[in-house]
Amino acid sequence: MSAPVTPPPALGPVAQSVDEQLAQLSESFRFLLDLTPVDATERRREWLAGDMSEPRFTYRELSTDPDVVLATLDRLDLGGIEDPSVAELLTSKVRELRLQAELLRARNSPDFLPMALELYGSVTPDLHQIAQQVLDEVGHEPEPSDPVHATEFHELAVREISWYQEQNPDVVMHAEIRDDVNGVLVSGDTLLIGSDAAVQRRRANALLQHEIGTHLVTQVNGADQPLRCLGAGLAGYDETQEGLAVLAEIAVGELTRTRLRQLAGRVLTVEAMVSSASFGDCWQQLVSRGFRRGSAFTTVMRVHRSGGFPKDACYLRGLVDLLVHLEQGGKLDLFHLGKFALADLPRVEGLDEAGLLTAPKIIPRYLTDTTCTRRLERAPHSPLSTQVSGYIDSTTKEDLP
Repeated sequence: MSAPVTPPPALGPVAQSVDEQLAQLSESFRFLLDLTPVDATERRREWLAGDMSEPRFTYRELSTDPDVVLATLDRLDLGGIEDPSVAELLTSKVRELRLQAELLRARNSPDFLPMALELYGSVTPDLHQIAQQVLDEVGHEPEPSDPVHATEFHELAVREISWYQEQNPDVVMHAEIRDDVNGVLVSGDTLLIGSDAAVQRRRANALLQHEIGTHLVTQVNGADQPLRCLGAGLAGYDETQEGLAVLAEIAVGELTRTRLRQLAGRVLTVEAMVSSASFGDCWQQLVSRGFRRGSAFTTVMRVHRSGGFPKDACYLRGLVDLLVHLEQGGKLDLFHLGKFALADLPRVEGLDEAGLLTAPKIIPRYLTDTTCTRRLERAPHSPLSTQVSGYIDSTTKEDLP
């Protein structure tokens, strides 16, 4: 007979109550969906046909009343949280949720961008230099000719989710095709696939590992933790989460030159938008850099949505920060327990050492493949690990077409 499993120590009644309420509140948000146009495909078609000077987008009705969110946050008893590390993590989450609620209320107004910059930050000179170097040194690829469309990608996603459910029948993940979604994104425990989405076949697995192997895996593991906010995401998790997801693309050998240039282009577009460049100016900047006209539109739409949304600089910044972390001897193991920022790693390590966290229900599928893990092991040994284009050229060259 196996020994009984000892439950982890309790967080404390006040911390548990606050954590539960914050997790529920976070899960009630459709933050990215509510800030993303429902008619981006139509506006893109009109833009490319030359039928408009500046696109005007339509947004869905807010799923959550920001005033209700703010009132709920005001009622929380943060002062009674027992553990100082937990108190700091949950207090930061309250500040983030408050800012997100204010952003939803300020959608498409002049107040939106300053708050979005407070949430996601802007582009530093170092990040600008890295993005510039990527575009200067990483060449273009031929036009892709074998796309995977929404229905087929949905089938691949369902198959991938089934693999995780075979490892653990308690895993809850979903995938669905939606007419009101542009591209592919995760919301809660569901992978949403736009009905017009098309993915390069050679990048289909990379996208699966990015969205399912990272975003959904950490959601499942985090939601199962005693600290439930690890499922919805602790404050500032986006940057590290996106960096981890791009590392997954590297692990499966599908971080293509086009994708790397896209991440760099997003950084420069955020920088231009923050400097008051118009939609058309940002688009022209990318086209002059050799970006395809349609993909340039999508990049600019993502950055200009809702009044100026600088989140897309997080992908390259998060990747660079994790490469530095690895180069300095850091590990990635704890990042699979849930969604949190690299800056909060010491606090999460402390909670883990205190027995306040549990082992992950599942691990990313790519980590079960020795070829993938070898690619990750090479990452910190690149002499240019903080210069991403040099890193790609020196460590995954055999994986690039």
